[in-house]
Amino acid sequence: MTPFSYARPERIEEALALAGPDSRYIAGGTNLLDLMKENVLQPRQLIDINRLPLRAIEETPEGGLMIGALVSNADLAWNRQIEQRYPLLAKAILAGASPQLRNMASTGGNLLQRTRCYYFYDTGTPCNKREPGSGCPARDGLNRIHAILGASEACVAVHPSDMCVALAALEAQVHVQGPQGKRRIAMADFHRLPGDQPELDNNLSEGELITAVELPAEGFAQHSAYLKLRDRASYAFALISVAAALELDGTTIKAARLALGGVAHKPWRVEAAEQALCGKPAEDASFAIAADLLLDGAQPLQHNAFKPELARRAIIRALGEAARGTVR
Repeated sequence: MTPFSYARPERIEEALALAGPDSRYIAGGTNLLDLMKENVLQPRQLIDINRLPLRAIEETPEGGLMIGALVSNADLAWNRQIEQRYPLLAKAILAGASPQLRNMASTGGNLLQRTRCYYFYDTGTPCNKREPGSGCPARDGLNRIHAILGASEACVAVHPSDMCVALAALEAQVHVQGPQGKRRIAMADFHRLPGDQPELDNNLSEGELITAVELPAEGFAQHSAYLKLRDRASYAFALISVAAALELDGTTIKAARLALGGVAHKPWRVEAAEQALCGKPAEDASFAIAADLLLDGAQPLQHNAFKPELARRAIIRALGEAARGTVR
C-alpha cells in the first residue's frame, strides 16, 4: 500500500490551506479510490471535505438554484425542485452509475470524474493522460468507446459523466474557491479538450475547490429529454448520450439546447446546431439538420465508426421526445 496522510477540515479555508500538488480533495471517493487502487493516482495526502458546509440546495436571487458541492447525486436527482424545474438533470443523474454509487457520489466530484479509457487505467501501457509524452495506444488499439469529436493526436479519451451533459445543456455555472479567492466558471469552459495537454481534464487551478453548481432560472421543464445509449441497461457508461431541451411556441421552436456525451473529452455543444433549430417546426427534418451540424467534423476511429450515425439518430430521437413533452 502506498502511504498517505489524511485530514478532515471543518472550514473551507482550512481545506484550502492544506491543499498542494500532491494532495487530493475527497468526498464520496467513488472515482478517486478506484484510481488509487489501480495506482493511476498516488496522492500523498487526502483532504476529506465531508465536514464542510456544502450540502444545501438554495434558490438564487435570479430565480435559479445553488447546489452545494457535497449534495449527493441521489439527493439531487430526487430533490423536488430538481424534479419539477430541471427534470433533464434528474433524468441524467438517474441514468448514471448505480443506486449505491449515487448515494455516495457528490455533485462536485461528478464534475471531476476521470475518463474510463482502458489504457488510462492500465498502468502497464503508455497513456498521455497518465504520463505526458508516453503515447496514446487507443488511437490504433481498442477504441470502440472513444472520441469522435474534439480529439487530438495525443488523446482520444471521452468524459464519462451523465450529469455533466445535462449541466452543459442547462448552461450551469461552477463556483470554485482557491488560494486566489472565489470565481465562477461557465460549464462550457470548465472541461477541456485534450489538445497537447490531455493530462488536464479541466480548467481548475491548483488547490481550487468546487463549492457549488448554479443552475439558471430556465430549466426547460416542459420540453426536455435525456437519452443514453449503452451496452447494457444499467451501470454502464454511455456510448452516446444526448441532453435535449426546447422552448416551443405551439409547434415552432423558440429556443433549443443540445449537448452530447460519449463523443468527446468534454460534453459537446455547438451553438450553430442550436441556432439552426430556432424558428423551425419541431419535426424530424429540423432535428436532422441540427444533428448534422452538431456532428460536423466527426472523425471516427477503427472500432467506433458506428458512432456518428448512432449519435445522429439519438439526437433526432431525443429532440422528438423533448418536443412531445417532458414526462415526470
